Amino acid sequence: MTRRLFTTLCGLVFLVNFGRVAFAPLVPEFQQELGISAAAVGSVTTLVWVGTAAPRIPVGWVLTKVRRERVVLATGVALSLSAAFTATADSLGALRAGAFAVGLASGGYFVASIPLIGLLYPDTTGRAVGVHGTASQVAGVVAPTLVVVAIARAGDWRVVFVGLSVGALALTAVLVAVLRRRGGIGPRNADGVVADGGSGGGADPHDTGDVADADPHDTGDAADADPETEVGDDPTADPVDGGRDFRAALSHWRTVLAGMSLVAVAGFAWQGVFNFYVSYLISEGLSASNANLLLTVAFAAGVPAFWLGGRLADSLPKVPYLLALNALFLLSLVALTLSGSLLAFGVVSAVLGYAAHSLFPAVDTYMLATLPAADRASAYAVFSGASLLLEANGSGVVGALTDAGIAFDWVFRLFAAAVAALLLAASLLYLAGRFPAPPGERTPT
Repeated sequence: MTRRLFTTLCGLVFLVNFGRVAFAPLVPEFQQELGISAAAVGSVTTLVWVGTAAPRIPVGWVLTKVRRERVVLATGVALSLSAAFTATADSLGALRAGAFAVGLASGGYFVASIPLIGLLYPDTTGRAVGVHGTASQVAGVVAPTLVVVAIARAGDWRVVFVGLSVGALALTAVLVAVLRRRGGIGPRNADGVVADGGSGGGADPHDTGDVADADPHDTGDAADADPETEVGDDPTADPVDGGRDFRAALSHWRTVLAGMSLVAVAGFAWQGVFNFYVSYLISEGLSASNANLLLTVAFAAGVPAFWLGGRLADSLPKVPYLLALNALFLLSLVALTLSGSLLAFGVVSAVLGYAAHSLFPAVDTYMLATLPAADRASAYAVFSGASLLLEANGSGVVGALTDAGIAFDWVFRLFAAAVAALLLAASLLYLAGRFPAPPGERTPT
């Protein structure tokens, strides 16, 4: 029954992430049918990710009052309703509202589902969350192809969201049935009884849902990245009461800003690049089918990145590893603007996608290892929410700049310059011993 429940969650997370990434390959369709500008459609894709970031901290608080599985079920229903609403959108305003609602549902799901999986697999949490995260990334890989096939057969982009709505509702119903048959959440003991480690607010006033383990970038590696998040013998326990005090994050503002410098600027650039990737490649002379194929390549590179990212972050010095990933992302972004053939674009797409997706589990590992256990949850929640809110604006900026007459290549080079500036500053601070680092990781002086 545990496996059946976990499989259902993997199916649901596939749809959750599909809802977020489906907007990118639909950008040309939105522009053509609704007659909107690049800046306008950029605001739509931005709102998806703003919606993803917005509920992170509030849902973390809700998990102290409501059982995890109920929050997951609520997000499944919300995804179904928001997708159905998006399918009926006939104006820019309605499309924006639908995108934001889809983002809200996805953000709430990730915050609630990760600690739920931790309850199901207390002894192999990292592996389970990794599989769950990979299921999410697979959605990003197949989304462009599924969108193209759906439009080719139905002739209407709305069928994508109709299918998403039906699928989300069906899997939510399956999840309800599995939960009822299981009789509770948590691992089963030798007698077959569910050992529910306080998954509801009423059972344990200190059970916050372990917000610190809820990865804002949905990499699936945060749980096994930092063994310090496992407290005692109870995988559901909060480190300390301070984990629920979000004001405690203020005392760790240097670490929060350090983490943001290592991911938010590159994430901002990545959001802008991948949401306009198809449009950019078409403007470079590639066919629509090849452009969508290369977007798939960029997302496919994220599968090994998610699997390996957290493990490499465990075995390598965390700050230098993150600096190296930023450098790789910077170089691949510049190389993208210099490419001129399908083969070159293909190679760069793979490297760019790998570098971008590797950043997320690496920075999660860095944050969880650097923050003290007492304040980890609150500071981590602030970091994740602030980072995503910044990153979400990347596509809107790309749309505004291209509408102003600036070519895609120069916009991407501008983003590369911003990443280079942050990379240089972070490197100098690290070499000077002024950059926050995990305990035991010596910085050069």
